[in-house]
Amino acid sequence: MNSPVLIDTSYWIEYINRPGSERMRRVAELIREDRAAATGIVLAELLRGARTNAEMEKIKASLEAVLWVETDERLCARAGEIGFELRRKGVTIPTTDCIIAAAAESIGGNLLTLDGHFGEIDSLTLL
Repeated sequence: MNSPVLIDTSYWIEYINRPGSERMRRVAELIREDRAAATGIVLAELLRGARTNAEMEKIKASLEAVLWVETDERLCARAGEIGFELRRKGVTIPTTDCIIAAAAESIGGNLLTLDGHFGEIDSLTLL
C-alpha cells in the first residue's frame, strides 16, 4: 500500500470549489485509495473560510472519509521544532503550517499543497 498523503488547506479549497479540476480529481483519487489524510488545523482553516452554512456542511462531509492525524503534545512540540529550525535558516512560516508539516511528517512526510514555503522543510515530500 502507498503511504498516506496529508492534504493541505490550499488543495482542499481547490477540491471543494473547483469540481472537475485536475486538483479535485487528485484529491478524489487519494480518497478512493484510502490515502487522504487531514489534521484539525486544516479542518479549522477550511471551516473558518466557509461562506454559508451549506458550504460548512459540504466541507465537513468532504473530510469524513480521510485518515485523521491527531494534534497531540508530541506533534505540537515537533511543529515548534520545525519553526525553530526554519527561523535559524532565516525562514518564517505560520505556526499553522508548522503544525501541518509536523502532521505530514508523522505519517511519512507526503504533503499535497499549493504553498511553496513547505519546500523549505527537508523532511517533507511535496506532491
